[in-house]
Amino acid sequence: MTPASSLVKICGIREPRHAVAAADAGADFVGVIFATSRRQVSVEQAQAIARALGTSQAAAEAPPADAARDARWFRRWARSIENLLWRKRPLLVGVFADAEPETINSIADSCGLDLVQLSGHEAWGTCLEIGRPVIKAIRVSASASARSILGTMRPGTAALCLLDSDVEGVLGGSGQTFDWKVAQGVAARRPIILAGGLTPENVGEAVRQVRPWAVDVSSGVETDGVKDVAKLRAFIAAATGGDSR
Repeated sequence: MTPASSLVKICGIREPRHAVAAADAGADFVGVIFATSRRQVSVEQAQAIARALGTSQAAAEAPPADAARDARWFRRWARSIENLLWRKRPLLVGVFADAEPETINSIADSCGLDLVQLSGHEAWGTCLEIGRPVIKAIRVSASASARSILGTMRPGTAALCLLDSDVEGVLGGSGQTFDWKVAQGVAARRPIILAGGLTPENVGEAVRQVRPWAVDVSSGVETDGVKDVAKLRAFIAAATGGDSR
């Protein structure tokens, strides 16, 4: 049986040295947060991180219009981004919450973002106003089911969906897990990014149970609120089953 493995997104990066450490350890995505957060970065900080990772004009190719009618949309986007990762790794993701599309697009251009993550209360249609592929965050409440989550996903809008814990007053980075059985049911039908309370100690089991397309971590690889390179490396090794990138 093939060991469970997942792509990895290290989010909440604030310093170029941690971005480079994530890249060297095999991260597929590095996330910088522009939304209000203790991990928020300025445009200048994000530009420094982008320079440290290296610039590239490569971009993911959008699926054909006919795929927007069904689940093929998400799977084709996942394949397109996987193909891009062969040419450029890691990809730089900018995280926003309830910002104006014009502001997001301006920052994306100035920082060379590869993808945009919407983690606020944006409508699905807002994804169409963004000039980069969009990861749409979906918060999973205690009463949610895989069926209800699948019913919220809108092909033809976001490229991918990220499932995170629904914690009142927090838009991400809560450090709390949710029911992985729910995530497992969604991941069986759609490529998803699993977030919420993942750590080097539990991510291997999460990948085995859920089989997500990718996993996302921020607080789980920090010590005293700062990215911990040893934890970062351990997380990536556990999530990938030790596969080299």
